[in-house]
Amino acid sequence: MAVTAPEAGRRVLVLRALGLGDLLTAVPALRALRRGTPGARVTLAAPAALDFLARSTGAVDDVLPVEGLRQLPPADGVGVAVNLHGSGPRSHRILAALRPGRLLAFACPEAGHTGGPGWDSGEHEVARWCRLVSAYGFGADPGDLDLPAPSLPSPAPGAAVVHPGAAFPARRWPAERFAAVAAALRDRGERVVVTGGEAEAPIARRVAALAGLDEGADLSGRTRLPDLAALVARARLVVCGDTGVAHLATAYRTPSVLLFGPTPPGRWGPPDRAEHLVLWAGRRGDPHGREPDPGLLEISADQAVEAAGKTLTATRGTR
Repeated sequence: MAVTAPEAGRRVLVLRALGLGDLLTAVPALRALRRGTPGARVTLAAPAALDFLARSTGAVDDVLPVEGLRQLPPADGVGVAVNLHGSGPRSHRILAALRPGRLLAFACPEAGHTGGPGWDSGEHEVARWCRLVSAYGFGADPGDLDLPAPSLPSPAPGAAVVHPGAAFPARRWPAERFAAVAAALRDRGERVVVTGGEAEAPIARRVAALAGLDEGADLSGRTRLPDLAALVARARLVVCGDTGVAHLATAYRTPSVLLFGPTPPGRWGPPDRAEHLVLWAGRRGDPHGREPDPGLLEISADQAVEAAGKTLTATRGTR
C-alpha cells in the first residue's frame, strides 16, 4: 500500500539501533516500507558502521547514526516513524518525540500506543517485522533477504571462512573446536581464513594457531564491515555461530554451517535453503550468559566437520 499525500513526499524514519544481524533480518520489512512510500526519503536510525550495508539493501536513503536507545536529534518532516527496534515504551517514546504524522509500532499501552499488533516473543525475527509492517498495509515477503554482492574485492576470494566470535560467551563455541574444523578444511584443500572484530582478535589468533594455519590466515581486526561483506559474499563456505556473519551468509546465499545455541534457529536461523546447514542440540538457554551454553557444547567438532563436508559437496559448482 502506498502512503497518501502529504506523507509520500516526506521522510520515513525507521528505528533499528542494533547490530549487523538485526539489520539483515529487517531487510524484508525495510523493502516493504520503501515500496509503499514512493517519493519519500527513508532514513534508518542505526549504528554508523552499518551505513554501507543499509544502503546496499536498496531500501534506505541515508543512515542517522545512533548507538542504542537514546533520544534522536530533531528531524524535520517525519511523516512516518517506524519502530523496528522493539516493543517497549522507551523506543516508542523516542519516536513519538519526533512528532511524526504516523507511528508504526507494536502495541504498547504503557507508551500510549494501542493501535498496533501484539508482540509475539516466540516469533522468528524476520517474520516479526514483516508482520508489523504488513499490519499497517506494507506487504512484506520474509524471503526477500538477498543482498547484491559488494563491488569491493574480497580479501580472500574462494576461502572457507571460520568466524569463532559472538557477542556473548553463551554463544561462543570453544576455540579448540573451531580450530579442529579449520584444520580439517585446510587438510581437504580449502584455503581457510579466520575472522573477527578487534575485540575478537585474541580468539581468532588462538583458532588460527591451534589449527596450524599459514601466516596471514588470521584476518581478525583487519576487515572493515564492507571488506567482511565482500569476503563472505565470495567465500566457498562460512562456519560460525549465531552471529551477524551468519546473516551475511544468508544475505549472499553463501554456503554455511551454523552452530546454534542457546537461541533456537526457529528464532534467528536462516531460511530453509540447501546452502545453509544448522546444527542445534535442541536445548534453549540464556543468550546473554557468561559461559558457553550447555546445549551449544553438545555440538562436537566432528559433527561440524561432517556438516562442512556435506555443505561443500551439496553446493559444489554453485560458487
